[in-house]
Amino acid sequence: MGILIKDAMVVLPEGEEDKIAKHSIYIEDDKITGIDNEPQGFKAEKTIDGKDRLVIPGLINAHTHTYMSTFRNVADDLSFMDWLFKTIDPLEAQLTEEDAYWGSCLGQLEMIKSGTTTFNDQQMHIHQTTRAVMDSGMRAVICRGLVGDTYDLEDRRLKEALEEAEDAGKCDRLKFMLGPHAPYTCAPDYLKMCADVAKEKGMGIHIHLAESATESENMRKDHDCTPIEYALNAGVFDVPTIAAHCVQVNDADMDILKSHNVSVVTNPASNMKLGNGFAPVPEMIEKGINVCLGTDGAASNNSQNMFHEMSLLGLIHKGTHATPQCISARETFRIATINGARALGLDKLTGSIEVGKKADLAIMRLDVPSMMPNNNLLASLVYSANGSEVDTVIADGRVLMEGREIKTLDEEKVYFEIRKICQRLGLDNRTY
Repeated sequence: MGILIKDAMVVLPEGEEDKIAKHSIYIEDDKITGIDNEPQGFKAEKTIDGKDRLVIPGLINAHTHTYMSTFRNVADDLSFMDWLFKTIDPLEAQLTEEDAYWGSCLGQLEMIKSGTTTFNDQQMHIHQTTRAVMDSGMRAVICRGLVGDTYDLEDRRLKEALEEAEDAGKCDRLKFMLGPHAPYTCAPDYLKMCADVAKEKGMGIHIHLAESATESENMRKDHDCTPIEYALNAGVFDVPTIAAHCVQVNDADMDILKSHNVSVVTNPASNMKLGNGFAPVPEMIEKGINVCLGTDGAASNNSQNMFHEMSLLGLIHKGTHATPQCISARETFRIATINGARALGLDKLTGSIEVGKKADLAIMRLDVPSMMPNNNLLASLVYSANGSEVDTVIADGRVLMEGREIKTLDEEKVYFEIRKICQRLGLDNRTY
């Protein structure tokens, strides 16, 4: 299908900067085939008027658990370990495969409506997130959550992860990694096995690391090392690794992350809400670590909105470091786009608006209060936008939302099924 986005303001990369100016974008099938210059033989089957519109690369949510959207607002104001082991784990045990599908659909609805086109998901229910991605039209990296104690190539969860990757591998919107959960749920031998299998299969690893003070204290007490050193010693960093959180890290840990090209996903809302603190993002940027951005699951963040996450990222470090210059709007926007694509090994395909890349785009209204006046649109994206400005979303050249209307998933059906799940689990209309 040929799509022309005509005379819109567009965020385009220019070296290490992003420039915003008026351009027209030509899309054929799944790719951007022209910017301003109409490709030979182009036929616009759909034209989108760019008046009062801003086109940005689709945002990239580099760490989440979409199936947990059902648990939004049910485990609040708890310490991290109580949140995980006393509330969320028991609820997860009650989810059916179908529950996980609808939970993922809900998370993807929220992401599409707030301009995200790609997400990195760690999930526990084989095939359900991939099924939801097939239906929604989004782009995703899927990681089956893995926990264990021994080096066992017959491990059920590992076999499921590899089976899922093989079954859905023909969809070019899907990519797969291995997802060992965390140092406190994976013994060294098990992590070593995950690393060995990932290396053999040409896969990356997506893992939670150094998320809480309790984790770090227990690691020091039990293994005389930090969580980062624990993962290093187990061989995790021998393959491309995405490390979620990295809140409790020291200077030596950051040197390890940099020297092994580990990408760090910061999750400001989740980390603050669970009382885990702030990742040292400005220090990581200074060391040259590839930092990207994620929401985490709705059970801990309560939101899958990357605009909220960008705003927090752009503000909290200015406060904690007592300097407005420690992270800029430009850096924040890149962390939410091209840095995420780089972490996921997708930067040749998405993360920026360039000829030859996939047509993964969000089109935002500029004629709304939060974006007016149009003084500095890059600053607006980080400091004043809230996601409701997103009018149209395109992923892989397909229109997923137009005029705020979702074209792929049945919103009312998703809400109906989520209400049924919450009623069955006793989560609706809770009293406090």
